[in-house]
Amino acid sequence: MAIKMTIKGLVLDPISKMPIIVLHDPETDRVLPIWIGVFEANAIALKIENIATPRPMTHDLLTNLLARLEIAVERITISDIRNNTFYAVIRCHRGQEDLSLDSRPSDAIALALRTNAPIYVEEDVVRRAHGLTLDPSLENPENLRKWLETLSPEDFGKYRM
Repeated sequence: MAIKMTIKGLVLDPISKMPIIVLHDPETDRVLPIWIGVFEANAIALKIENIATPRPMTHDLLTNLLARLEIAVERITISDIRNNTFYAVIRCHRGQEDLSLDSRPSDAIALALRTNAPIYVEEDVVRRAHGLTLDPSLENPENLRKWLETLSPEDFGKYRM
């Protein structure tokens, strides 16, 4: 079963300085941190902040292309986690045809923001993610996890939803 989640915000990992997108289950208050690349974080941050760019960025181009082809993004789902890597599926439809596209979660989230599509995470992924082996450079992964779970809206700075 998939859980509908929202974006709590973007933060930087205090140790590795890599961006983390934090998804939040408003019904249970669970959070799911997903480490993402700098460019993907920028694409998400631009949309969160409603910053217009002079030319379409990659996710804007994809959104425009889908609209032109009359393909609607129905939802995105973080569908699996294998070897500490998250997987996502973008579910679309065109007329009566349903489409499923494999995606990185960060790209799927950037697209969901641009198309107002809901974000889901499979329950099994949330459960298994709590047993993740975090970046070995982290001094204390459990402290980092607790820190992520207790973030307040002010902790996200300008990158909150």
